[in-house]
Amino acid sequence: MSLRERIKPRKIMDGFKAYIPYIERKGMDGKILSQIIAEHAPVREYIEHFQARYDTDKADIYERPVNQLTLENVRVQRLDIQVNNKIANPMDDYAISTKVGYVLGHPINYVVDKKLSSYHRLSEAYEDLITRVNMADKDMMLGTQTSVAGYGARLVYWSEENGKAVLRIANVNPAECIFLYDETLAAPRFAIQYYSEVEINDEGARKQVNVAEFHDEVNTYFYRAERSTYELVKVLPHYLKGSPLFGAENNDDLHSETYKALSLMAAYDQVLSDAVNEVEATRLAMMVLRNIGMDDEDIQAMKEAGLLELWGPDTDVKFLTKDVNDSMIEHTLDRIDSNITKFLKSVDFTDEAFGGNISGIAMKFKTLNLEWKAVRFEQKLRSTLTYQSKLLCAGWSILGVCSPEDYLKIWYAFKRNMPANVKEEAEITEKLQGRVSERTRLSLLSFVDDVDAELEMMKQEQLELGNSLPDLDDDFGSAKETDVKDDV
Repeated sequence: MSLRERIKPRKIMDGFKAYIPYIERKGMDGKILSQIIAEHAPVREYIEHFQARYDTDKADIYERPVNQLTLENVRVQRLDIQVNNKIANPMDDYAISTKVGYVLGHPINYVVDKKLSSYHRLSEAYEDLITRVNMADKDMMLGTQTSVAGYGARLVYWSEENGKAVLRIANVNPAECIFLYDETLAAPRFAIQYYSEVEINDEGARKQVNVAEFHDEVNTYFYRAERSTYELVKVLPHYLKGSPLFGAENNDDLHSETYKALSLMAAYDQVLSDAVNEVEATRLAMMVLRNIGMDDEDIQAMKEAGLLELWGPDTDVKFLTKDVNDSMIEHTLDRIDSNITKFLKSVDFTDEAFGGNISGIAMKFKTLNLEWKAVRFEQKLRSTLTYQSKLLCAGWSILGVCSPEDYLKIWYAFKRNMPANVKEEAEITEKLQGRVSERTRLSLLSFVDDVDAELEMMKQEQLELGNSLPDLDDDFGSAKETDVKDDV
């Protein structure tokens, strides 16, 4: 495990708490800002390392050197140096995509309490925001960023649309974000985003400058540094009553999703690469000639002709190869793959056990470890979304949409993205009819996303069918039809 992988992000991020009293007393300045950014450098390197692993731009196998062997006979040529495959399997991508798809494969449902006096205005504002920024995509990307880096980052900001002020959200590269918090970076006291950008000066030349944005609960401070010292450029209020830049935690340690299985993934890559080496080395195997003498000219002639003539019963030609125990290789790869899946609390959906029409309880047992991890991740995301709603309600309160405290009446419904056994669910709910409430019965159906909406549609259908169907107590419904005409 490399030094970057041994970094403890939570310990470093907790260390920034010491700056909170100083900033509250004296405010932020260029010197302290530079100092905080320098202390964050190991975390940024850690995040960028795991981002590269996720993209398979980096892997331990890529850095494996060729074993150096001493050869005493100058006429013996090394073949192993020509065979050094470096195969990196994208296991980070698989584990993270499995978790994120399971938790966020269905969009998060943002639910506003109907008892709020601002219910209609707040619901409409949230629906507009969800459509405007494609919230489902934003949430899934936040989940992916958070799982890869150990923590994610999101920004709430003001924009203009059709001459009106509107709130938008954006995900931010977590490697460029620092949070100063009391308990969780999902609700920071202060936040910093730092990055480099290219500017074109008056002469048309490109110039790279370092930019930093410092956020407190009232203002955003913009700094820039052309060399080493950050200087304050401007200050803008954001009216959100909290840092508009906030984070999402992957776990308590702020570690990447695959951190605990790094050595197992490295071993898998190495075994598979060596197995491919053995296959490729067979093509480069040394030719053994028995009772045949050949000089360099004979060897060259044999290569050009592609054949060799043998004389005498004791002559023979064969390749020097070694037997490869492919069963052992396959067993080793299966065991490593199984351990990776187990210790990452993931699921191999290509497993034969998932084939066929398995029962719901069997499916739950198969995905139990993944569900435990999903529940923890969901709770982390709830903290982030609650703080996000706090900022949004503060901003919307200025526009007369709601009260700043209305964020306490917003809930977030997560739905697992799993294949459903609809037939089994239908049989279960049929047996429960009359024994539990309709609301409870409908909530057991995986394909019913909104129980209240489903109950409303059922009532509407009953009214429509009740007005159109004939009364079975009358002859051919004539009395019913007469009643309806009389009412009209």
